[in-house]
This record gives sequence, structure tokens and C-alpha cells, in this order.
Amino acid sequence: MGDHSKAKKNIFDFSLLRRVFQFATPYKNKFYGSLVLAILLAAIAPVRPLLIQLTINDGITGKTAAHFINSPGGFIIEITIFQIVLLLLETVFRFVFTFVTASLGQSVVRDMRVSTYNKILHLNLSQYDKTPIGTLTTRTINDIESINDIFSDGLIPIIADLLSIFSVLSYLFYVDWQLTLICLSPFPILIIATYFFKESVNKSFIEVRNAVSNLNSFVQEHITGMSVIQAFAAENRELNKFKDINKAHRNANIRAIFSYSIFFPMVELIMALSIGLLVWWAAKDVIKTEQAEKIAGVITSFILCLNLLFRPLRVIADKFNVLQMGMIASERVFKILDNIDSAPNEGNVTTDQLKGKVEFEKVWFAYIGDQYVLKDISFKVNAGETLAIVGHTGSGKTSIISLLNRLYQINKGIIKIDDTHIAEFHLDDLRSKIAVVLQDVFLFSGSIKDNVTLLNSAIKMEEVISAAKLIGIHDFIMQLPGNYDYHVMERGATLSLGQRQLLSFVRALLYNPAILILDEATSSVDTESETLIQYAIEKLIANRTSIIIAHRLSTIRKADKIIVLDKGEIKEMGSHDELLKKEGFYYQLHNMQFEK
Repeated sequence: MGDHSKAKKNIFDFSLLRRVFQFATPYKNKFYGSLVLAILLAAIAPVRPLLIQLTINDGITGKTAAHFINSPGGFIIEITIFQIVLLLLETVFRFVFTFVTASLGQSVVRDMRVSTYNKILHLNLSQYDKTPIGTLTTRTINDIESINDIFSDGLIPIIADLLSIFSVLSYLFYVDWQLTLICLSPFPILIIATYFFKESVNKSFIEVRNAVSNLNSFVQEHITGMSVIQAFAAENRELNKFKDINKAHRNANIRAIFSYSIFFPMVELIMALSIGLLVWWAAKDVIKTEQAEKIAGVITSFILCLNLLFRPLRVIADKFNVLQMGMIASERVFKILDNIDSAPNEGNVTTDQLKGKVEFEKVWFAYIGDQYVLKDISFKVNAGETLAIVGHTGSGKTSIISLLNRLYQINKGIIKIDDTHIAEFHLDDLRSKIAVVLQDVFLFSGSIKDNVTLLNSAIKMEEVISAAKLIGIHDFIMQLPGNYDYHVMERGATLSLGQRQLLSFVRALLYNPAILILDEATSSVDTESETLIQYAIEKLIANRTSIIIAHRLSTIRKADKIIVLDKGEIKEMGSHDELLKKEGFYYQLHNMQFEK
């Protein structure tokens, strides 16, 4: 109910409407052109009924046709030709009007969609922790498409229809105001029916939009997790959930269809009533007046005008709903555009080459409120050194590397790279110097080359091959159909976990980072793949600062420094041998893994 009242408010929210039309500013010529065409179409609307009236009264009876032309037949031919020309002109105007308004809407949609996606690209990762991906998809695709309706089926067409109604009514009152009032006497019924129709359909539209968002979120999430669903034989349970959501979507649409099914026949009934009253009143005039020959033309003209009135009135309520839904959709989109939780990029420090010195000074961080996952973290890694971070799940290992890459903002403390606060670096420049290889490697649908270069045209094919050879995956790639043009399925489904991991190493190597971050790169692979990956890691970390989050302690024995985390705090720090001698946390972790 709250959404419904909100929708009623939004249609008169001119500040919101003004923001939408700000995106139309570059296309103001199209907007003004559509308004001019709307005025022309409104002016033309009553002309054809007038010509029909003249044809019947003056041409067919012939009594006053001589005032126009020597013979009634010649007058009819001339006025018929004029009507054909007018009809063709109106057709051209209507075509141009429809095309221009639709083109304006699509231009605005294109710009808004680019702005929205650009905003999504720069939101803090915390936003993705709180917002379902399907919801963002709905905002970027479905909701913005609804904004197009503001132009093509909403505000501008409504203005055109209102102008047309005003023009036709003016003509009717001019011809016979009494007859016009008689014809319009059923209109209060139409206005009441239109109001209830608009309210009913608007409520259904809101339900449909929410159901579409729920469908998108559900399908996106469950297709992504299909392996889990099938592994636990949960297909039937998930299907039943989907049926419930889909049923809600169907029911919302059926309620809207029911409203249409009642409203449109009622409009036809009211129109028939108006025409009946017209004929009845005009027939009385035929009996009472001596100008009976004039009544036929007036009746025909009025019937045509009533059609011109009822045609826009029948759809204007629907267009108001379309406008309303476009406004609701625009409000949702503007919530994304107005989201200030983006990674701040106020720094201006850029550098051709970082040395790679990393320093954390009393860093505190929480994802939610004051529930800190990192507490008073301090350490230093000199340029070219390798730091390993170990600890139980949830100890804060991944949070450290997320902060270094400025994917999240720290609550307290300072993080420095090469003795410069990371907030002072230009964000893109900073991230271009840091490469992250995650445990869950994400590969996009596309060729191997596109996946490792990320469509960076500056990276040459020779560099790709050289990096693949250095990592040790070149021979495998050459065995694939198409070699480096082999099409990788979404998320790398056709490749093994180890192969995906090695490709992510090639990707990191191609960008030649000053700082390399490896997040549990060997935790989920078999022994053979681990051997290949260990070889690749040694090639990757050579001559650059490396931070390795390790699950298997065997992979970090050669690290210059090892940090042991527990519940967001540093419990121990030192080399492998030093930590074993302390017989503390690291010693216990080591024994747990190797006593088997």
C-alpha cells in the first residue's frame, strides 16, 4: 500500500521529472520538435470532420455549392482531393511524431543506462554485499526501459492527446454548444471509470514491477549456484520456489488484464450512449427546424469528432499509468545514481613505477557498524619482499588485501605504499599497479586472449604468449580448439580449477604489477595442479612485493615474513623458522596440517 501511495505522489514530483528531462537536454531539438508536431496534429484533428460536414451540407445538397465552385460535383472532387492530401499530411506528421518521441526516449535511455552502469562500476564492494545482483540488473535494464515510456508512451503523447481533445471540443462547441453538452453528458461516468481503472492498473503495475525484480534476483542467484542445487538434489524444491514467484508475477498481470477487460468495453458503451443521445437530439432538430438539410452534415461531423475524442480518452488513463511507472522506475534508478558510497577518488598522485613498500599502521576495519573484523593491525613489507598471512577462516585475511586495493575504506588507521597514504593515489593508477589473484577465479564468456588481457588493446599477442610460457600453460592452450581464441564459457565452466588459476596468473603477469596479491591460490586444487601453480607463483613473485594468503603452510615456507591472524588481531609475526621456534599459534597450525 505504501508503494501505491508513493506512486501517486511521484507522478506530480516535478523535481524528479525535471531530473529525467535533464538527460534530454542534449536532444532538446527532438523534444521541441515533438511538441510542435503535437500542436499541428491537434490543429488538424477537427479539420476532416469539418470537411465532411461541408461535403454533405454544401456539396451533396448543392444548394450553396455554387458559392465555392460552379457545380456540386466539382466541389466534391476538389474537397475529396483536399481531404486525401490532409490525410496524407496527418499520416506523415503522426509518423514523424511517433518516431521522434521514440528516438528521444531511446537516446535518453542509452545515456541513463551508461550513467547507471558507470555508477555501478564504481560503487564500493559493500554495496554488492547488501544488494542482490538481480536487483541491480533490473535497475539497469528493466527500470531504465520503463523510463523510455515517459517519452514514447507517457508525457509527450499525453500532451498531444490533451491538445487534440481541446481542439476537437473547441470545434464541437463552436458548431453547436447545446448538442455538444448533450453528447458529453455521459462523460462523468467515463471520468469515474477512468479514475478507478487508473488506480487499479497502477497497483497491478507496481506488483508486476516488484515481481519482475524478484524473478531476476532469483534466477540470477540460482543459475549461478546451479552446481550446489544439483549436487544436493534440490531441483524440485527450487522449482517450487520459482513457481511461487512466477505465480505472483502472473497474478499481478491478470489483475491488470481484468481492469482492461472491464474498462475498454465500458468506454465503447459510453461512446455508443453519446452517439445515441446525439442522434436523438439531432432528430428533434430535424422535426423542429427548417434547416433539416444541415443536420445530416452536423451529425456525421459530430460522430467523427466523438471518435476522435474517445480514442485518446480510452488510452489516456493507460498512458498516465505508463508515466507513473516510468516515474517510479526513474526514482529507483536515481537512488543508484545518487548513491554516495563509491570509492573516493580524490587523490592525484600517479607514478610510472611503484617500488612496492607496504605499511599498515594501527588499522581498524568493520563491514557493519563497530563490529570490527580487523583490530589494530600494524606491519611493514619492504619492496620486493614476500609476506604470507595465515589464520583460521574469518580471521580477517581477505579483508587486509581488500583494504590495500581500496575496495573498502578503513575506519581508523593509515595504510601507506612507498610511504604515501593510499588515499593520495589516483584510484585507477593505484589499482593498475596491484594485481589480485583470487581463490575463486572469475573468467568471462569470451576467448582466452580476451580473458587474460581484459580487452586491453595495448597488450600484444607476443606478450600474451610469452607470459603463458613463463607460467607454464602455453602448451595446454595450444592443444585447445582455436588455441588462444578458444571460447571460454561463463565463469570458465569448461576448464578445470587449476587451469583457471593458471590463466589468472597469466592475467596478473601481463599487467606487470608492483604488488602481487595471492588469495589462497592453491587451496582448492589437486596435488599435480598445485605443483604447476607453485612453479607459476615462484615466477610471479620474483622481483616484486607479494602478499600471499595461504591455507597450505607448505606454500609459504620461503616467505620473508609470516603474519598469524586470529579474530582480526595479529597474534604472531616472523619467518617460518622463527615462528616454529615460538611454539605458538603458527606452531599449532603447522602441526595440525603435517602431523597427518
